[in-house]
Amino acid sequence: MSWLASLQAAFVGIVEGITEFLPVSSTGHILLLEEVIGFEGPTGKVFEVVIQVGAILAVLWLYRIKLWQTAMGVVRRDPIAIRFTAAVVTAFIPAVIAGVLLHRFIKSVLFNPWIVALALIAGGLAILVIERMAPRPKIKNVDDIRLFTALQIGICQCLAMIPGVSRSGATIMAARALGVDRPAAAEFSFFLAIPTMFGAAAYDVYRNWSTLGGDLAGWGLIAIGFVAAFLAALVVVSGLVRFISRYGFGPFAYYRIGLGTLALLALLVRQLHM
Repeated sequence: MSWLASLQAAFVGIVEGITEFLPVSSTGHILLLEEVIGFEGPTGKVFEVVIQVGAILAVLWLYRIKLWQTAMGVVRRDPIAIRFTAAVVTAFIPAVIAGVLLHRFIKSVLFNPWIVALALIAGGLAILVIERMAPRPKIKNVDDIRLFTALQIGICQCLAMIPGVSRSGATIMAARALGVDRPAAAEFSFFLAIPTMFGAAAYDVYRNWSTLGGDLAGWGLIAIGFVAAFLAALVVVSGLVRFISRYGFGPFAYYRIGLGTLALLALLVRQLHM
């Protein structure tokens, strides 16, 4: 493991931590970044998935009181805690089914910069439309999200298996379209990310264990990216709810459209010079 690879892994981890919970597609950013800096992690795109768990740990830490109270509430059979837990589990189920069925196709076909660039632009336009047309919020607390609403959010989360769409973007915008207030939509996306990303990381490691098991350099790069993603996500998550409460999601939409357009132009120029 060279110092350059270590530095690249840390850089990619920081970008992951910054973008994981923003509706801008962390996977899309990582794929484009790796294309630019020439970084190659362990085989099977395990690095890109596992370092997301570092970002998820930031949510576990920042919301540790809420998570602990919920766990204790479930033990005491508190209806609010049970309803919240059931909503997160319900929203998680569609991703499990789609992930198992489409895992190979997603990794072999969809992980390319052209799809990322187009998805960034399409997602940005979708955010602008939903922000303009979303109904007046009826749900202002994550504890009030019903099972059917959670299921619809979970189905929309499956769109994020297309790199560039954004898991947080798909879930937050789905929640907004279903009448969930901005802060509650963002927080529900945070909590839904916990089982989703832990499950995706475990499944990827399992599928690639034969090639990754004895790769100490690969595990070293993953560890570096993991820690970098955790630290960066701590900063972003702690301020994101305040930001969107004040400014909404419009700035992220314009950023997506701009980045996607630049990526398309860069890919076209490269294609012409090949």
